Amino acid sequence: MKIIDAHAHLWLKQDTVVDGLPIRTLDNGRSLFMGEVRQMLPPFMTDGVNSAEVFLSNMDYAQVSAAVITQEFIDGIQNDYLAEVARCHPSRFLVCGMCEFRRPGFLPHARELLDGGFRAIKIPAQRLLLPEGRVMLTSDEMMQMFHLMEERGAILSIDLADGALQVGEMQEVIQECPRLKVAIGHFGMVTRQGWHEQVKLARHANVMIESGGITWLFNDEFYPFHGAIRAIREASDLVGMDKLMWGSDYPRTITAITYRMSYDFVTKSRELSPEEKALFLGENARRFYGFTHLVELPYIKNMSE
Repeated sequence: MKIIDAHAHLWLKQDTVVDGLPIRTLDNGRSLFMGEVRQMLPPFMTDGVNSAEVFLSNMDYAQVSAAVITQEFIDGIQNDYLAEVARCHPSRFLVCGMCEFRRPGFLPHARELLDGGFRAIKIPAQRLLLPEGRVMLTSDEMMQMFHLMEERGAILSIDLADGALQVGEMQEVIQECPRLKVAIGHFGMVTRQGWHEQVKLARHANVMIESGGITWLFNDEFYPFHGAIRAIREASDLVGMDKLMWGSDYPRTITAITYRMSYDFVTKSRELSPEEKALFLGENARRFYGFTHLVELPYIKNMSE
């Protein structure tokens, strides 16, 4: 079974502002995060650099063949670094470009990203509920970008606000651009009321759900995340297992668990069949994102074994 991570992050340095509050890389894996110090990375990542090389080491150890690198405003826009990552490791990473969607005028930048070789664009849509006014996913500029992406065969990776708040907008986008491939993140914000409405968007032909952050959302119950397994089963009952993809939300989630633990709670579950596990952990993402020539990674025994 080849495993693909459909939701991970990379950055060289956090240095940005969200909702008027600073986010800055500190030392020992910590960041100043919107008014408080948070453990953003494992403490052994002392320089705060969340690099492709360190992630590849984690991927090789955990036998993860490839990963989709998304973006989030809290990390700052990382297009330059991610373009370099894609050039250096084309078989291991598919990277998402990101624009400054919180202000008008982003369409030329989106076109530039697509012209430059980005195969996907990320929208952290939960960050578009601004105090000065909500940025609508159905605005003229957004719709122009979605039509452009549909024409180019680019993928939209999007995280929505809790519940059904933005589901109606996404319905309009999907109906207007039926050939646009869409990956909805954070498993529809599972654990929040109304998450099923986000999952049901995957009843449309070109829409998928990825589970980036599911271990964060079920952090209170912790490993082996029985609630997350039940949620995967619920989502499968709604849209089918062939519409669901595993994502880790690396590296933030591995401050609490190891990278392997972010998926092996699925492999060890007795509630999912081997065929369902293979679809969820890799086959669906391989088909949706178009990964080819996936690397074969041997299991390396730990010294404690």
